[in-house]
Amino acid sequence: MPVPHRPRRPLPAALTALFSLLLLGACYGPEHPNSIFTRFTDWNRDVGFLFDLLLWFGMIVFVFVEVLLIVTIWKYRRRPGQGLPEQVHGNTKLEIIWTIIPTLVLVFIAVPTVKTIFRTQAKAKPDALQVEVIGRQWWWEFRYPQYTTTGANGKVDTLVTANELYMPIGRTVNFSLRTADVLHSFWISTLAGKRDLISNHTNYLWFTPDSVSENAFNGTCNEYCGASHANMKFRAYTVSAENFESWAQNQLLPSVGAAAAAQPGAPAGAPPAGAGAAPAAPPLNQASVLPTAPAADQAVAPATFVTFPAEQLGPHNIPRTPIPAAVKLQPGVVGDASRGAQAFAMGTGACIGCHTVRGVPTAMGRIGPDLTHVGGRHTIAAGLFPNDTAHLGAWIKNARAMKPGVLMPALAKGQFDPVTKATLQAGLTDQQAADIAAYLLTLK
Repeated sequence: MPVPHRPRRPLPAALTALFSLLLLGACYGPEHPNSIFTRFTDWNRDVGFLFDLLLWFGMIVFVFVEVLLIVTIWKYRRRPGQGLPEQVHGNTKLEIIWTIIPTLVLVFIAVPTVKTIFRTQAKAKPDALQVEVIGRQWWWEFRYPQYTTTGANGKVDTLVTANELYMPIGRTVNFSLRTADVLHSFWISTLAGKRDLISNHTNYLWFTPDSVSENAFNGTCNEYCGASHANMKFRAYTVSAENFESWAQNQLLPSVGAAAAAQPGAPAGAPPAGAGAAPAAPPLNQASVLPTAPAADQAVAPATFVTFPAEQLGPHNIPRTPIPAAVKLQPGVVGDASRGAQAFAMGTGACIGCHTVRGVPTAMGRIGPDLTHVGGRHTIAAGLFPNDTAHLGAWIKNARAMKPGVLMPALAKGQFDPVTKATLQAGLTDQQAADIAAYLLTLK
């Protein structure tokens, strides 16, 4: 006995399809600044054209097959009193047709796909801007080997920055991608596709930001790389060719931050009364370690553009990660940049053991990011926090409490280090952390 069949109500299915289309359409809107559906670069235009082509071909095939299926189901549906249909072995002509049609569809798909692959995998133009990208746990180092300067001691320095990438509009940028530790993946979603950073191997990616104004974009790591994989971000800025050159020349200069000066009645670098005793500094010759300005014979005209204007940043470029309560600076603590310069150069807090600041002879560390112009960056901790006294001071106090697994240990007295599982019995005071932060923010 036939069982009555109640057709599925079409409304839920229709609503699901409509909701999916709305989500897809929303990806194109200006309120989605990290969308991949942009045409700002030649790379994205090539891949976007291929995506649209495949989408249309797929839609045409889908509609054709579904219409054919529905017509067949309706025309040959079971009717009352109808006997069994004629049983046939096959239809050679029909089988050949439905083999040829998918073959032609695959050809139409394969040709533009292969062309796009060859175009995006080809070598960059010879005059492209070269940028070396080095992924680390968990931050990004950007090196510009075409921009170098020779210091007073004859040493050749390359333009190096961290977590903030600058690119000139209209010029092809060729990225050589490598990792210093584990696998990472470099991706600026609005400008180009992602590419992996693989151990003992260099990958390449190039694109030309030729259809965009001066703007800021978010970059991310998209290959799981450890505890702070989700916190391994960076900012990418597209600026005019003139502003890029100005920024690059400024980056090549040694740091010229706040001058270190002794406070009346107290040794240089001493905290205010009641702030706590500073850790003992190494026995260095004070005159040889203070921040210095460029030599007179290497004086360079002040750059007109030194950093991307903060007022041009979008809400999506400004991090809002909260500071852990146990790490916040005490209310009312105000940093003094001159004291911070003295403390930094003399090794208070051991910053100089891991970081380089050109212009500070004692700061020659290679473990952490180059801090020569850190004050000109809009973020710290690989895009996780804004670059201001409160966040930078808290970072100096206890970086591991603010970002899981980082190499930088807790430096402040009374702070618990999540890696060593120990509470520091000696270290920086809040005042010293604020002083060093205030000094670093002058390095632009």
